[in-house]
Amino acid sequence: MEKQIAKDLLSIQAVFLRPEQPFTWASGIKSPIYCDNRLTLTSVEVRNHVEAGLAEIVRTKFPEAEVLMGTSTAGIAHAAITATILNLPMGYVRSGAKDHGRGNQIEGRLEKGQKVVVIEDLISTGGSCIEVVNVLREAGAEVLGVASIFTYGMKKGLDRMAEANVINYSLSNLDSLVEVAAEEGYIKQEDKERLIKFRNNPSDESWMK
Repeated sequence: MEKQIAKDLLSIQAVFLRPEQPFTWASGIKSPIYCDNRLTLTSVEVRNHVEAGLAEIVRTKFPEAEVLMGTSTAGIAHAAITATILNLPMGYVRSGAKDHGRGNQIEGRLEKGQKVVVIEDLISTGGSCIEVVNVLREAGAEVLGVASIFTYGMKKGLDRMAEANVINYSLSNLDSLVEVAAEEGYIKQEDKERLIKFRNNPSDESWMK
């Protein structure tokens, strides 16, 4: 599953690996990888793989799930499709409360005590995902965990998720992606170590040398 999803993401350019011409994140960090999982929605075959995979995570890892909640905005469509497969209700969590109407931050009906799984597209440092979990917990939900498409597996993200007591299962990760990228010729074999070095410490730019 991890390698198949990695191959899918690379094939539709949802993930770019560019160690020789790094991307610049909003934080200023130079990165050899750029991920845009929204592109999975416009490829029917890849989308089917992704949604079937997310449904399998919920079914096997969180069998008690009563409702799915997508992260705004990239997780919303995936939550809706996965919920349809599983015949579960869904909603989503806004990045902030609305400044009009009822001022909702959680969209869709959520009862106190309901068992929730969060659907996320990408996890890097874990901050935005943890914010969503906290909003749901404050509303009285029991958050079972997170099902995501891809994770960088950064130590900072893993530590933050553990500290917040948030369990995540991802369809694929940077390690699998690097292996597939080298096998398929997207990167050179010698680039594998550089990409893992970046993952281990994004602030250390020595991987670029």
